[in-house]
Amino acid sequence: MRAIDLSSVSWRRSSYSNSSGGNCVEVAPNLPSLVPVRDSKDPARGALLFASPAWAAFVDGVRREEPRWAA
Repeated sequence: MRAIDLSSVSWRRSSYSNSSGGNCVEVAPNLPSLVPVRDSKDPARGALLFASPAWAAFVDGVRREEPRWAA
């Protein structure tokens, strides 16, 4: 597996992230085939990488509020 350099990507914070420092998710949607996702409170920890179609399906499901996962 090769390393992917994310040092120059533009991160965008989720509109659902709150301003009090909790639940802060950032995505970098400007890569052609991958969507990196990270915790904005701990960016040094790294990012999870999702294939663009998988991320799009996830976001679509969240927008439609399905599936509903237990907390």
